[in-house]
Amino acid sequence: MLAKSTFATLVVGIILGVIGWGGFNWSLELTNTEEFCISCHEMEANVYQELQETVHWSNRTGVRATCPDCHVPKEWTHKIVRKIKASNELWHKMMGTIDTPEKFEEYRLTMAVSEWERMKKTDSRECRNCHNFGSMNLEKQEERSAERHDPHVWEVQDGLEPSKTCIDCHKGVAHSLPTGWEEE
Repeated sequence: MLAKSTFATLVVGIILGVIGWGGFNWSLELTNTEEFCISCHEMEANVYQELQETVHWSNRTGVRATCPDCHVPKEWTHKIVRKIKASNELWHKMMGTIDTPEKFEEYRLTMAVSEWERMKKTDSRECRNCHNFGSMNLEKQEERSAERHDPHVWEVQDGLEPSKTCIDCHKGVAHSLPTGWEEE
């Protein structure tokens, strides 16, 4: 009798665990879509509109970057850490920190600096999902770009870490730069 109840408890526990894990993972992936990101008017009316004016939206190759491509890590552990830190964004949403265009612009520099610091700390990990010094063909780049990328390509080819990360030079690549960003 005890063996049957232990077995039944185990089966129920496994089923509930699978359902719980599946629900958690489904929710996590649901929040990693562009539709979710622009579901709040602050993002849809501001940075999403800016993104549509960049090469990350429309380009000769037809590759389009979405919000999660740049702002959410692909690896599970890094993704969970990012989601936990992003809970601060939900707090600001509830507090109305950026709920008008004026408030958004007033807070834009703070948001940008925070994101630039995050990208710097992760060596622009999300950029490198698509862009990689090791596979850049400098001959196909414009001269100015090739000159700036050249030392970092050689560092990678020599087995060294690049001395700069993407965000060091490419602030504002997908969104308008905030007023006062030069001082940062």
